[in-house]
Amino acid sequence: MEQVTEDSVGRRVLCDGERATVRYVGTVPPTTGLWLGVEWDNPERGKHDGNHEGVRYFTCSHPTGGSFVRPKKASFGVDFLSAVKQRYELELDQAIGNEVTISTKTVKMVGFESVLEKQRMENLTEIALINCEVSGPGPENQIRNNTPKAVSLDLSGNLLSSWEVVAAITEQLEQLQVLCLSHNRLAISSNPSNLSHAFSHIRVLMLNSCAITWSQVLQCAPMWPQIEELFLNDNNITEVKRPVDVLQGLKVLDLSKNNLMQESVLQLSHLCRLETLNLCSTGLSVIQFSDTLPGTKTSAFPALKILLLDDNQITEWAVINELEKLRSLVQLSCNRNPLMDLEKNRKTTLQLLVARIGQLEILNRCQVLPDDRRGAELDYCRKFGRAWLQSGGHRDPQLNRPSAEFIEQHPRYLTLIQKYGAPEEGELKEQKTLVLKDKLLTITFECPEDADRIPIQKKLPGSMVVQKVKGLLYRLLKLPHAELTLTYTSSKMAGKEFSIDNDLKPLQFYSIEDGDRIQVRWS
Repeated sequence: MEQVTEDSVGRRVLCDGERATVRYVGTVPPTTGLWLGVEWDNPERGKHDGNHEGVRYFTCSHPTGGSFVRPKKASFGVDFLSAVKQRYELELDQAIGNEVTISTKTVKMVGFESVLEKQRMENLTEIALINCEVSGPGPENQIRNNTPKAVSLDLSGNLLSSWEVVAAITEQLEQLQVLCLSHNRLAISSNPSNLSHAFSHIRVLMLNSCAITWSQVLQCAPMWPQIEELFLNDNNITEVKRPVDVLQGLKVLDLSKNNLMQESVLQLSHLCRLETLNLCSTGLSVIQFSDTLPGTKTSAFPALKILLLDDNQITEWAVINELEKLRSLVQLSCNRNPLMDLEKNRKTTLQLLVARIGQLEILNRCQVLPDDRRGAELDYCRKFGRAWLQSGGHRDPQLNRPSAEFIEQHPRYLTLIQKYGAPEEGELKEQKTLVLKDKLLTITFECPEDADRIPIQKKLPGSMVVQKVKGLLYRLLKLPHAELTLTYTSSKMAGKEFSIDNDLKPLQFYSIEDGDRIQVRWS
């Protein structure tokens, strides 16, 4: 109660397990006694926005973000060193010298002291004070004297109220390089540059779930002169503006779980050292580099090697074609986008991704081997060979003039036929539709692992690609979510079963003949 004064406005408190910021200290008639008006981090915890029975006591950013609580229910937290002692030294003192009972026998933990000795405050290099109610630095210079070796500090989910408070802690940790402040609410300093000495060695900074905007990030950025990795997952970032004279040393940037205005993402393209960009769950559906033509490289994101696009709204191959313009991209992840479901077989989609982006070494966290790339690119050439010829393409390089529309849709195609040669006419037969009865194959489909299923006989053209065959089987067998595996047997080679392992090949590629049997398995 003694610490509750008007100066408490702006401080952070913990009440009934929930964190909040004090917005008001005073009376609330007709009740008697002192109240704290608080804005909860979780707006569902509150009842109003600071307006109570027609009187405005304080304001909140959310209509139900505010409440009144009695001071005795609110904890204003502890100082840094008290939290360190509670977290490390008390555990250490309790553990050293303890005896442990194992199967009714009491044994001494010999050598355990040397392990725990590393946890003494003066020896700590990594300090984790997650949800420890830290609210301030404590006595002057005591952090510097007691934890001088700290290189990494995690203060996630504490009661830190401003960047000035954080700076009062970090300025005493002269070797600190990694700082995590996630799940805090930090008031922005009026002059951030004045605090840069307190973060002069910070290279990795985590500000996940801090309700921070991009404008506030840029406002704070002068405090972090050496920052290389910045994590801003799940914040209030929407429109991204170009960093000017700040963040120029960034190598890693995480903007995942922010509802971004996608056209503003290109404002980051001038960060010339950025190597990893996480845009997962940002609502992204379009990427376009208008500074260059299809088949050439963009000047945007010159150092970008790793791009994470999982859980977005990408539906078109045009986005993948644009990513081919990135000169340094070697790793891409785009799981759980509608694009990944355009083909019945996921393997086919992955092949098309590999073929469209020439430098990929890792796709969806799986390595792209040289044989994988060669197979994907050859199949790509065959799959779109007929469209290439129809658009003006020709096997004679002197006459090869495909339309601009084709080049826009398939910017790597000319490079691939230079690499492997143009597909032969026989390889393009899969693009034709054979409807004559004498060119149809009678094929029996059987399910060897499900004896209750009756074999199904169908007449199919030999030019029908495996992908379409599987599509037919999905409907016939009613297995919408299964992964199908096909093999075939021939009466001419009894006892042998041959794999059908490429969805882009026609049946005739596997020498399947009239009367053969295809075995269908699923998982």
